[in-house]
Amino acid sequence: MAPHADIVIKDGLVVDGTGGPPRHADVAIAGDRIVDVGPGLTGARVLDADGAIVTPGFIDIHTHYDAQVFWDPALTPSCFHGVTTVFAGNCGFSIAPVRPEHHELVARTLENVEDMDFTALVEGVPWDFESFAQYLASVTSRRPALNFGAFVGHSAVRLAVMGTDAYERSATPGEVDAMRTVVREAMEAGAVGFATSYVGVHLGADGRPVPSRFADIEEFEALAGVLTALGRGVIEVSGSPYAEGLYDFQRRNGRPVTTPMLATPAVHDQIERHLAEWRAGSSLWPQVTPRPLVMGLNAAQPYLLNGIEAMGAIAAADHAQRVGYYRDPEWRAQVRVGVATSSLRLDWSQVRLTASATHPELLDRPLTEIAAQRGCDPIDVLLDTAVDDDLETSFQTVVANGDPDGVAALLGADGMTLGLSDAGAHLGQLCDAPQGTHLLAHYVRERPTLPVEKAIRMLSGLQADLFDLADRGYLRPGAYADVAVIDLQRVDPGPTRRVADLPGGASRLTADRPEGVVHVLVNGTAIVNDHRPQPAAMAEGPGTVLGPGSFS
Repeated sequence: MAPHADIVIKDGLVVDGTGGPPRHADVAIAGDRIVDVGPGLTGARVLDADGAIVTPGFIDIHTHYDAQVFWDPALTPSCFHGVTTVFAGNCGFSIAPVRPEHHELVARTLENVEDMDFTALVEGVPWDFESFAQYLASVTSRRPALNFGAFVGHSAVRLAVMGTDAYERSATPGEVDAMRTVVREAMEAGAVGFATSYVGVHLGADGRPVPSRFADIEEFEALAGVLTALGRGVIEVSGSPYAEGLYDFQRRNGRPVTTPMLATPAVHDQIERHLAEWRAGSSLWPQVTPRPLVMGLNAAQPYLLNGIEAMGAIAAADHAQRVGYYRDPEWRAQVRVGVATSSLRLDWSQVRLTASATHPELLDRPLTEIAAQRGCDPIDVLLDTAVDDDLETSFQTVVANGDPDGVAALLGADGMTLGLSDAGAHLGQLCDAPQGTHLLAHYVRERPTLPVEKAIRMLSGLQADLFDLADRGYLRPGAYADVAVIDLQRVDPGPTRRVADLPGGASRLTADRPEGVVHVLVNGTAIVNDHRPQPAAMAEGPGTVLGPGSFS
């Protein structure tokens, strides 16, 4: 019995994050902690969970909320979907450490590489920090609604140490030593790990490769080695500097490594290799997502196509210059060569126009079908339409994860973790923050790929264990009261819609109307109660900014 409890979540089916079988029990909470889990508990306030599962709050390890947390400390829409903890700074794009003269450079980098709005970044971020520790202190002062942690990013560290040379060259040994000091200080301040990117489409300011892509292997291993020396933290790598992949590096380094893995035509070969490495003791954790990666793009700045060399070369072109390139037959010939030779392997039959003022008859038709009728390449259809529309054309494509069987194989394989929501980034292109509700709706209920206890473990306890979070990710006495109550028969991510709520008035895609999310508690405060978000509770800032004492 827990008569001293402030809140009791009654009559639910507890799925506690361990992967063990669900059981009928109540959850009692006093202050910010769980004090009991069992039958017949009482407390001052009762939250009804009859017919629902009661789970640990979801931990989203791959977000880009580094900037949004300042103007939207509720961290919408993640807060509506059962998420109680988020990690920012992925792919090496933390916004600290930062030099005062680099604020606009960082904003331009994020504008290009993560489709963030430049005005929102400049106006919405207070820029009252330089070091990573100062950044976390600034976030703390905004009182976020969710628990917030961040990787220290490789690109940010390079810019802080090397200045604008970070965008041009390899580091000297002295600069590498200075970067190691910066990474160590960030980890000691509470960073959850070190993140980097070697992805070809990751282009930053002026269309140049982001700074981390100029780092040689020696630099990367030296910085990642700081975590080995400290005995804490996870290394997040998007792409790979190694032709053979990251498994050998992980064994040399010793710290857990996580990297994206999507359902592509080669997915079964990837899984087979991963399982062999896993059985041999690897601690490399591929991040998988249940959601199809559907990306909406516009002709004025088609982020994804920058992986084609000729397209990437004009990433910094202004409006008139871009129209000129799109018209130029010689440049188009280079694009067609790039389409054939680039590592970007788009299925052009999956690319469809979604907005065109001059050619509405082409909407929602595969570009391959239109190209066949015209006797041209699909890229020519796209560029012709863009010129006719004065770059106001929009289109979308399934980039990866379009095969449900491949996604199911990834989710069911051992040694995988959930990630890649990218919440806070690609705001005009996609909104995959509802990763957890999508997993439960589509791969637990509708297509029973995972038992509910494994799905919940992937959303909570597994993430907590991977990052050595102290007292989070589980429903047990003494753990922080981060709790989600989900009606498994009704849960659904809900629609995606566009809202104009960014600083400066720009718009973004959001998914703020899920179904079946009954209650969400962060450190014992209900931010969703009886299916209804609680703005006043969110404004109280119940979340914790993770610091040195947050890890076991």
